[in-house]
Amino acid sequence: MIKPSLIEILHGGQANVTPVWLMRQAGRYLPEYRKIRERAGTFLDLVYNPDLAAEVTLQPLKRFPLSAAILFSDILVVPDALGQQVGFQAGEGPVLEPIRTVDGLKKLSRARVEDVLNPVYETVRRVRAALPDGKALIGFAGAPWTVATYMVEGRGSKDQGEAKKWAYADPDGFSALIDLLVETTADYLNKQAAAGADVLQIFDSWAGSLPENEFSKWSIRPTAEIVRRVRDKNPHIPIIGFPRGAGPLYADYARETSVDALSLDTALPQSWAAQHLQDHWILQGNLDPKFIVAGGKRMLEEAGRILKAFSGGPHIFNTGHGLTPETPPDHVAELIDFVVEWKHENTS
Repeated sequence: MIKPSLIEILHGGQANVTPVWLMRQAGRYLPEYRKIRERAGTFLDLVYNPDLAAEVTLQPLKRFPLSAAILFSDILVVPDALGQQVGFQAGEGPVLEPIRTVDGLKKLSRARVEDVLNPVYETVRRVRAALPDGKALIGFAGAPWTVATYMVEGRGSKDQGEAKKWAYADPDGFSALIDLLVETTADYLNKQAAAGADVLQIFDSWAGSLPENEFSKWSIRPTAEIVRRVRDKNPHIPIIGFPRGAGPLYADYARETSVDALSLDTALPQSWAAQHLQDHWILQGNLDPKFIVAGGKRMLEEAGRILKAFSGGPHIFNTGHGLTPETPPDHVAELIDFVVEWKHENTS
């Protein structure tokens, strides 16, 4: 069997080709995905259908020479499994019944989590069985802070104001929600690993909205506890952290959570990251996905600049956030080919 290049890098080795995968590489920009989505029912119906979710997970690998598949799912399956009302509305995104008090937490229970999430583990098993040789499988979950913001706000938010208000005014009460999410998320990730995931990524998409001390309390500490719990059961599985928007706090996050790799957002300067982070951690990122929408010369120039900036140490090429629905698949194909060929040309 061929060891996946992504696994080689994450275990401290070297690869002849830069590993490459893209956040939201399976999804709305692919016509084959849209066909499945039309007949699946709701978005969550698709997520909880192992046949269809596995097919969607594998679709990008049938088109592009990517290094890994990432499980097709959503970070909000955790609150859904806990009993919060979660839906997805066209043109609006996720809509949840908000929980903003300790009394509201009484609606949540871990009693049904296993039954709700079992189809996700079955999807992992099916993808694992069908994955081509030399390709890795990435499982994932949302970090407690980011998932909590959706649970409290009831939808995506520009400033996470309601979540901050609860966290700042009643930290003990908000901690009860965070602790529940830590326990549930760690178990969820461990079961993805048991089902066949090679790598796990923790998405803290709204980490950058927190000031320094609160970032430590609500982003770093809960993530560190999840990492500890995963390592207790799966000591050899690599974990990638993505504290989007953390800026210079990326270093504190990496040091205190003990993640193996850092996924960088588009705003983090490559020169700073290479100088301050790459000697200590594996880096992943960080092409602005809008460059892929634009395509052409500018996309390839920016990709080359990123590859060059991180050529002095371990690096996984990726976007700094998820692909958007208007992304042309032909642009993705051109980008992936460029990344693979660039590394080959510069190591020959």
